[in-house]
Amino acid sequence: MGIVNLTPDSFTGDGLVGDIDTAILHARKQFESGADILDIGAESSRPGAVPTPQGEELQRLIPVLREISTWGVPVSVDTYKPAVMRAALDAGASMINDICGLTQQGAISVLADSDCALCIMHMQGEPGSMQQAPHYANVVGEVRGFLSQRVADCRQAGIEDGRIVLDPGFGFGKSLEHNLALFRALTASVPDGFPVLAGLSRKSMLGAITGRPVGERVAASVTAAVLAVQKGAKIVRVHDVEATRDALAVMAAIEQG
Repeated sequence: MGIVNLTPDSFTGDGLVGDIDTAILHARKQFESGADILDIGAESSRPGAVPTPQGEELQRLIPVLREISTWGVPVSVDTYKPAVMRAALDAGASMINDICGLTQQGAISVLADSDCALCIMHMQGEPGSMQQAPHYANVVGEVRGFLSQRVADCRQAGIEDGRIVLDPGFGFGKSLEHNLALFRALTASVPDGFPVLAGLSRKSMLGAITGRPVGERVAASVTAAVLAVQKGAKIVRVHDVEATRDALAVMAAIEQG
């Protein structure tokens, strides 16, 4: 899953807000580098982020989405707002990637009315304050419990299991120790039988491990993606598509040999 940020304050500095042509070119590069899914986000969810007004989010998102959705590649839209979800689906999105785990009123009903895929992510707190003092008695069990409840709510609304992907939410209300515990027990952090999406690319946990600033975390990000796939992840959400694909190709060739 190749990342396309349409925000002014992405933590990686790769936001492309207000420049539709450049954003489309970046998305094309991600696609041509081998992304199987493009994930577009028009509201920053970095630690300390301030919520983006709905109208502004749509203004950033829809022109780019309309173009990209004609390319024949599945497009995921990263949003938690039901109205934005509906507009994104109308504009050609194939998947909704919700950092709030479909907890906003009306989100599940929007998705129940469509046939799109959906990714349910765990987050403790909200982006503005989530990293101030994250606390768990048992992070793996608590994340799994939250995701299990969200799956049950989706089932009750008539959403089939086959549409659902689950994300333990690395860096979203978690310390380094919490993130590492989730990584070690990656598939155990979600209910049995559901595919896992792992979003680790360039995140602060990798900076804490390596001591490198965000612009120098490609090697760490690629390593994390390969290890996540070995741990059972079915989708890895990355900034560096080409490098990640190369690493995964080497891993696959060795394992299949």
